Amino acid sequence: MTSFTVIGHTACTNASFPLQDLPGTGGRMDLLCRTVASSLFLSHGIRKDIICDIILLGPPYPGRIIRFDGSAMRNLSPDERNVASHIKKALSIPAGKLFREAGPGLYTRKGTLEDQLAEKRYAVLDESGTDIRKIGFEDMPDAFLLSDNRNFSDDEMSCIRGLPKYSLGPEIVHADHAIVLILNEIDRRRSGWN
Repeated sequence: MTSFTVIGHTACTNASFPLQDLPGTGGRMDLLCRTVASSLFLSHGIRKDIICDIILLGPPYPGRIIRFDGSAMRNLSPDERNVASHIKKALSIPAGKLFREAGPGLYTRKGTLEDQLAEKRYAVLDESGTDIRKIGFEDMPDAFLLSDNRNFSDDEMSCIRGLPKYSLGPEIVHADHAIVLILNEIDRRRSGWN
């Protein structure tokens, strides 16, 4: 099972955001929706071995985590509005420190980046990191941490200091594109492609 966690620094944390204004009122929710779709969807199906968590840090209640679990996900389409409607559904139910089911494959809880990092063996994507193609498949991390269109904050940097850093190439790419590149690398290795 491979996991992706994406931090949404301004993403709305209640269900009031309109589906027709994901970049504005949603707090760049459009970016998070694209990362969810990139992590879960194949051409004609859903990746069953992927979990995508998004950490919503925007107003009014920072610190909400939404989990999309490909092994149990139902009725999800790759378009931004459909993914956003699932996020709204998860935000509409009360949440505590433990994940609570909001629908098949959809979970929510309150939490911080520190809580998230304690769960798995994470790596951070960073253009100055080790080329991901130079690490062995057995050394591939269980989970990858990415940020939205903003850099990691100073507090986040202190949390991730010491985590392995991997690079996907000479250019900085969007988080949803980075996920596709990582999954392509994993697919190639699993299938024996060189």
